[in-house]
Amino acid sequence: MAGKVLHYFAGDYTAKGFYTLYDFNFQGLDQIFMLQGLPYTGKVDVMKKLLKKWEDKNLNIEIIHDSTDNQGLDGIIFPQLKIGIYGGESPLMDFDLDHLEYINMNAAINFDQLQDQKAQIFLLKNKLKKSRLEALHSFRKGLDIHDELEEIYIEEMNFAKADQLTNDLISHLFTTKSTSDTTPVVKRRFFGASTPKGVTDYIPNLTEDLNTRYFIKGRAGTGKSTILKKVAAAGENLGYDVEIYHCGFDPGSLDMVIVRELGFCVFDSTDPHEYFPEREGDIIVDVYDEAVTPGTDEKYADEISNLTRGYKSYMKEGVRFLKEAKQHNDELDSLYQVAVDASETDRIFESIYKDIGKKINTLK
Repeated sequence: MAGKVLHYFAGDYTAKGFYTLYDFNFQGLDQIFMLQGLPYTGKVDVMKKLLKKWEDKNLNIEIIHDSTDNQGLDGIIFPQLKIGIYGGESPLMDFDLDHLEYINMNAAINFDQLQDQKAQIFLLKNKLKKSRLEALHSFRKGLDIHDELEEIYIEEMNFAKADQLTNDLISHLFTTKSTSDTTPVVKRRFFGASTPKGVTDYIPNLTEDLNTRYFIKGRAGTGKSTILKKVAAAGENLGYDVEIYHCGFDPGSLDMVIVRELGFCVFDSTDPHEYFPEREGDIIVDVYDEAVTPGTDEKYADEISNLTRGYKSYMKEGVRFLKEAKQHNDELDSLYQVAVDASETDRIFESIYKDIGKKINTLK
């Protein structure tokens, strides 16, 4: 029987730059294989082969996706084994060296074979960097417009009612303290991201085993993120492990909180990750209905429509630049592939595979 597999992102191109949360997810592990080097050295192939080997071994697995490539991976975590494999380009900062095993993936590249391609490689790397910067610029402009949209609803908010709604929800969610006497573990992630194929999320996967899902409905600026921050803080203060999912557009905001021990999630169920109840235990909490002046949508209809259209146009533009960046990256990959020694990447895979296998045997 296969174990539980969770899918999420831990790095994303947002309106506030490339935002990383990798450290929060690799915490608590005894061993982390750090696949260092260029992204064209077979890192993803190694990780996918490892997944293939262990996907039917009744192991829980966390798959960290690469927001710059819908087919790519940034890492894999085997929680029961306390082992992780990391192949992303952002460094892991908050770790003792004793937990890290560095593997030089560049050893698989014969750089002499790339001498004739140096000028083309340099050109493509500059194009890649420029496209990603353009994407960030577009997202930043989109956020500025989104902030204007928020102001409309903030002016029409009844904050006392919003606070009461939040307090009632927290009282309902947490009726007891955790029975664990350990320090609660807080994981910070993204359930979705802007990718070359558009906005992608893993909400169905992350919430499929939960008994209760609270769908927070509302508008920009109506306090959905504030509700989630207060729910997360309450869970942590009561001693529960908490999964906190940041907004892939504005990482200072939150989009979802999960407390698996209590079997619930609370998430922002609005565009571009709008979902509706489809099973028992799905509950809508509508902040607009509860705490916004009735008729606000109609009163500012033209202004809301114009701002929404402008915000979405910049989001689409940003995704277009990410797609452009992906094309440059694919060209780079094709250039490097001729110089990659597949036998060396196979050797690296076998080495990691044997290490993980030994740890699995101790579980039996």
